[in-house]
Amino acid sequence: MKKQEDMSSSPARRRSARSIHRRDFLRGAASLLALVASGGCGSDRLAAITQRHLKQLTRPELKETLERLERQYEAKYGVKFSVHSTPPREETLYAYALDLSRCVGCRRCVKACVKENNSSREGGQTSAHNMPIEWIRVLEMAKDRGVDVTHSTAYYEPAKVPREGHFYMPVQCHQCENPSCVKVCPVEATWKERDGIVVIDYDWCIGCRYCMVACPYGARRFNWAEPHLPKDQVNPHTHLLGNRPRYRGIVEKCTFCIQRVRNGRYPACVEICPVGARKFGNRLDPEGEIRQILERKRIFVFKEEINTLPKFYYFYGI
Repeated sequence: MKKQEDMSSSPARRRSARSIHRRDFLRGAASLLALVASGGCGSDRLAAITQRHLKQLTRPELKETLERLERQYEAKYGVKFSVHSTPPREETLYAYALDLSRCVGCRRCVKACVKENNSSREGGQTSAHNMPIEWIRVLEMAKDRGVDVTHSTAYYEPAKVPREGHFYMPVQCHQCENPSCVKVCPVEATWKERDGIVVIDYDWCIGCRYCMVACPYGARRFNWAEPHLPKDQVNPHTHLLGNRPRYRGIVEKCTFCIQRVRNGRYPACVEICPVGARKFGNRLDPEGEIRQILERKRIFVFKEEINTLPKFYYFYGI
């Protein structure tokens, strides 16, 4: 009786409880519909659908989840998988800087990202497309217009790059400190980690795509069809919140190669860049390259006026 009185005396708590129930219902209904549409209900997939939110899992439950995914991927691709849940490093806040004066628009970063992060080789933003899902877009712009997204194109095919009279501006997830995508998710399937990386729990995502609408950088992608990933091109070294193979009907995006950076490596796009236009590091390190760039170079923050506070910066090195 006392519990009922307490609940009735706290409208905020009642609203919170209803919100949780709605999230559970939305997630469960969407997952079951996807399961029916796919025509299958294996025990591992059912476990993924019914498991609790990733942040609520106990250590034994997390260990069981990682082992289940490794079994699932090994059976599907015929390669021994490792799925890790490496946590954020202490006193680390990752940031990215891109030198617009050096980028030549070769798009090697795009290809390296697709390969490293197990992106679908077919199935773009709509089912009519037969294009890879790419987390990085490289925009070609006319130099005489400056940064003008409305007069840019991501679909350029010159014989050589850079094309005369043009410059190039790669765009990907900006890992915002104030991410609008996180605010709109009705089931809390996306959040910001301590090291600044905005992540997605693929098992919790219901595919509503609210986050895609909210993202001002167009950085999120939706899997309309069963992801196509050739067995001989799969990357078996994965992270639970990063490059593990995704399902149909969920949203995905750049994670700064979380599987790499939390183990002391650079993102794949940084390593592959032939002109050194991409820089990455810990913004909290006063002696680090990123901190030096932010303090000494001409910095440009894309769509700064919307106050998402990106940790992805553009600069002019020369």
